[in-house]
Amino acid sequence: MTEVQFADELLERLKSRHPRFHEKAYLFVLASLHQVIASLDEPRHIAGRELAEGVRGLAIERYGPMARTVLEHWGIHRTDDLGDVVFALVEQGVLIKQEEDSREDFADIFDFEEAFDRDYPWEARL
Repeated sequence: MTEVQFADELLERLKSRHPRFHEKAYLFVLASLHQVIASLDEPRHIAGRELAEGVRGLAIERYGPMARTVLEHWGIHRTDDLGDVVFALVEQGVLIKQEEDSREDFADIFDFEEAFDRDYPWEARL
């Protein structure tokens, strides 16, 4: 099996078990995780709050004022949804969790309307 076939099969399994999320949601969370880890001096475990903030930052960087709309189109409407995406990836063996990790680590970290609309960094986009 090629890497592409494996990735396609994995995304199909994720989509069938968790149909509320678009496959791009999983890829974006993984890209956000990669960016957070790459920003560190040394790789280490990333907490839910750190990943949620990483998702927000990368979404704004890539999609600008449309960041919230894009994430919501993929099924991510709140930080709790990020936890569901992460734990779906854990369930499939893509990510590894530590014993103390839980979905609650992603609960109510920030409000999407506030984080993406009211607090949007307009001056950074000029």
